[in-house]
Amino acid sequence: MPAFHRRRPPIAASCALVALVTAISSPAWADPAPSYAQLLARLDQTPAATEALALEDAAEARVRQARVRPNPTVSLEAENVLGSGPFSGFGGADTTLSVSQDLELFGRRGARIDAARADARTATLRRDLAVVDAAGRLALAYAEAEAAERRAALADETLTLTLADARAALVLVEEGREPLLRGIQGESEAAAARATADEAAAERDAAFARLTAVAQLAAPVTSIPATLLDQTPASAAAAAEGPPTVRVAEAERQAAERRIAVERTRARPDISASVGVRRFEAEDANAFVFGLSVPLPLFDRNRGNIDAARAEFRAADARLASARQDAQADRAAAEARLAASVSRVRAADAGVTSAEEAYRLSRIGFEAGRISQLELRATRTALVSARTAAVDARLARVRAEIDLARQDGRAPFEGPQ
Repeated sequence: MPAFHRRRPPIAASCALVALVTAISSPAWADPAPSYAQLLARLDQTPAATEALALEDAAEARVRQARVRPNPTVSLEAENVLGSGPFSGFGGADTTLSVSQDLELFGRRGARIDAARADARTATLRRDLAVVDAAGRLALAYAEAEAAERRAALADETLTLTLADARAALVLVEEGREPLLRGIQGESEAAAARATADEAAAERDAAFARLTAVAQLAAPVTSIPATLLDQTPASAAAAAEGPPTVRVAEAERQAAERRIAVERTRARPDISASVGVRRFEAEDANAFVFGLSVPLPLFDRNRGNIDAARAEFRAADARLASARQDAQADRAAAEARLAASVSRVRAADAGVTSAEEAYRLSRIGFEAGRISQLELRATRTALVSARTAAVDARLARVRAEIDLARQDGRAPFEGPQ
């Protein structure tokens, strides 16, 4: 046994070394991230919101273009010129200058404008949905970063507790009240806790990097000073106009219906009127010219495009039915998950309180020699599990709030938009 002691390094020295490494490797976070509310206020600067706004502007521009009438056509014709006999040169020329205009009869222009307006409304609703989705991604990235930060802090605290338990075990080993095996186990637990703390720190840094990218921040996020995990979800009722996904599907269906009307008007004759003046050089006289141009629908009656528009309308109608069913199921599921997560948070908090008291009492009993190190380790493990479960419960509550907010058409933890 004495020889074995000489081969082993002192446990106290090992614990002190691990504690020193912990203190040195722990970074001093200096640049906190903006709060979730501040990031939400600048959500329109994100690429997704910018893209959706640009597509809405494009749709509005197409509405303006749809209101514009077609340009008139100016034509100049010369007859009976550069021939033979009396038609040589330009002396007997008949010259006609005319202007023709597409009349856009049979509701062609109105149907075109209505279709463009329907597309613009769809683009507006898609923009709103894109903003809601962007807010959900931001809330999730913020909550995950905060959860990763808490897990890293919990891992550091666990390492501190493990080192303290290892030092207490060393004292008992030196007093002969515990076998040397308990001290070796303490060293092993401290090394495992150190590895867990390093892994948690890496996950925290990765979550901070994701938040920096999602929030489009110029400087990297280094800490989360304002909590989102502890924030109470907003109690907002369902939107009166329905979920955003359903509204988008309804707008797409209406736009598809408007395109059927456009294709039907294209099947009707495209009548053009013309007016002009003709110059008769031989008689030194002028005369007005009037005309109408009507295509004969012998071959192309636009039936293929009409059938295609009808098929697209049926597809849009099917998407709307599916969107309504999915929205109803998703909302019910989101409400159930949110209620369950709220109860889970309360239970997890109660579990943390109980686990903290159990560990405190077991630590007192261990130092007094009334309980073994195995019992102390069990209560410490239970405390770590309880605190981890509390963080997981809060993150689940945020996810449930994000799902419900998407159905309500609002940003998470905010009122109706």
